[in-house]
Amino acid sequence: MIIRIFQIVTRPGKEEEFGKFFHETAIPLMKGTKGIVSIIPGAPREESPREFSFVMVWENLEALKAFVGEDYTSPHIDPAEAELVESRSIKHYDLVET
Repeated sequence: MIIRIFQIVTRPGKEEEFGKFFHETAIPLMKGTKGIVSIIPGAPREESPREFSFVMVWENLEALKAFVGEDYTSPHIDPAEAELVESRSIKHYDLVET
């Protein structure tokens, strides 16, 4: 399984608008995506009010690529959120079974 950590920093003043997109569009979309084992959405904290994140566990690399394409190492965003986002990052890890 693959762990995918996706982090977003909103543009200043766009926190509320992105928060609405995050809760109403992004979270439901990811919950309904084939190949995802689990998602953990992260909302901003007081010390980082513009930062949102997703920790996702994917069944395998093939399932992840089926969703984002061959270039899975690039942090893709929905065109609807592009004007709200200042920066984004993505990291991948192999899940360690415990």
